[in-house]
Amino acid sequence: METTNFKIVSANSQIDWTGRKVTGAHNGTIGIKEGNFILNDGKINGGNIIINTSTIKILDVTDPATNAQFAGHLASDDFFSIEKFPTATLDIISVKEISNSTYHLEGNLTIKDITHLVGFDAKVENSRNEIKLSGKLVIDRTKYDIRFRSGNFFTDLGDTLIYNDFDLDFTITAEAALSEQSKN
Repeated sequence: METTNFKIVSANSQIDWTGRKVTGAHNGTIGIKEGNFILNDGKINGGNIIINTSTIKILDVTDPATNAQFAGHLASDDFFSIEKFPTATLDIISVKEISNSTYHLEGNLTIKDITHLVGFDAKVENSRNEIKLSGKLVIDRTKYDIRFRSGNFFTDLGDTLIYNDFDLDFTITAEAALSEQSKN
């Protein structure tokens, strides 16, 4: 059985986030610091993704002052506590092949030092020295102590309610980490 380590190429990987509220939605991006995927005989067997929470950007708020204020709020203890928790991690612990190019991945997602098991489907394009994963992970923010304006914890929010689930749509590129010997 051939095992290959694929290192995530942060510059060629992207996570788009969407958060919804009664009056609409906000969206943006967040960067991947580093990570890897382990493949056995060309099939994903595990991996790890480290998300750099300090890179969160808001794309739908175009006024610079409002955008900066919103970004500061997302960085605060009401949301991601970025100063205390500059990264979030996903450790893939099980992989089930659904079809030739689709897998169901389960892993431990840690945000703000709180860990919960999550599962999601990912489409995988695999060439010899590069893989691309794409899919969507839906997260209940309240499980990670992100309760600001959640209907589960506050009453009479009216149109200021923020829904608990947020989406992470991802496209991740990883390249085979070839040993020096195999490069020659």
